[in-house]
Amino acid sequence: MQVHHHPLVGASLGTGRAITSYRFGPRDGNSPKVYIQASLHADELPGMVVAWHLKRHFAELEAAGRLAARVVLVPVANPAGLNQHWFGTQMGRFEMRSGQDFNRRFPEIGPELALQLKDRLGDDEAHNARLIRAALSDTLAARRPATELESQRLELMKLACDADLVVDLHCDWEAVAHLYTTPGAWPAMEPLARYLGSDAQLLSDVSGGEPFDEACTSAWRYLRGAFEDRYPIPLAARSVTLELRGVRDVSHDMAARDAQAIVDYLTLIGMIAGEAPEPPPLRHPATPLAGCEYVHAPVSGVILHRREIGETVRAGEVIADVLDPLDDRLVPLVAQTDGVLYARHWTRFATAGMLVVRIAGEDAARQGDLLVP
Repeated sequence: MQVHHHPLVGASLGTGRAITSYRFGPRDGNSPKVYIQASLHADELPGMVVAWHLKRHFAELEAAGRLAARVVLVPVANPAGLNQHWFGTQMGRFEMRSGQDFNRRFPEIGPELALQLKDRLGDDEAHNARLIRAALSDTLAARRPATELESQRLELMKLACDADLVVDLHCDWEAVAHLYTTPGAWPAMEPLARYLGSDAQLLSDVSGGEPFDEACTSAWRYLRGAFEDRYPIPLAARSVTLELRGVRDVSHDMAARDAQAIVDYLTLIGMIAGEAPEPPPLRHPATPLAGCEYVHAPVSGVILHRREIGETVRAGEVIADVLDPLDDRLVPLVAQTDGVLYARHWTRFATAGMLVVRIAGEDAARQGDLLVP
């Protein structure tokens, strides 16, 4: 195991922080690469515990000579957000200085690479992949961030840009296990959903806002679109965001199971030598991210849930009520689509317009930015 520290731009004098990465496996640059990070939203802690379990797994696998891939692991992807506390409450999703989501606005460099590579690519797909990976690394290395937030985004991208597989560990408010990936990557990711016991598999090429997982693959998608009639370009990078249930689902037992699921998947796809167990059945089929229904409270009041996370609901069904005890009103929240109720807000008091419940439906009815703001 190698340990590396990646300094960030200091927000103020004496406040410099760094991202710590752990590297396992072959030292050559030819082996496939897996990148795994946790807690990019700094108050989402289940992934941090899973990463700790993974670190122990990878150290043992490396010592046994079973790692067929280079593995880069970042257990704490957001040291800047981890330091944000407000009257005892951790504020890890948005940077307090700018208000920006820590998992948005990652750089889209596909157009820049297209200009760089338009006269250098050729008929050899493997050669093109090597050129693109080198150009990704060089382009990101040449950037000079001005703020701590920019430098954190850039350092994470530099660590992940040449990976064959990117796994971003998150969680939701209250939720069952679910994941986000692209339609093109889904066939390769399906066994991971099975091992994890994921209840919702949400697919989209562009979800809006430039989140980290899409930024790691968007350059490949852009170049394939720009040069599809001239040069063969593989889909050489796949990414997935795993939502490890809710923020309070932090325990040794759950983390150990999730870490083993990831190890089993990496074994199945040949990144770890050995025999992987048979993946269990998929709990629910993949659905478009655009098919998710976001149920908002039309009024303020106390939220009284009628259905639990993980249950299948039907259009027209009352899934919760909002109680206004001053006007003696009980306002029903009614599902407009069939699907799995995969996530809901952790609070039990709604302000008017607040997002309360999310349902994974099959019909791609939404457009624009598809992720939770």
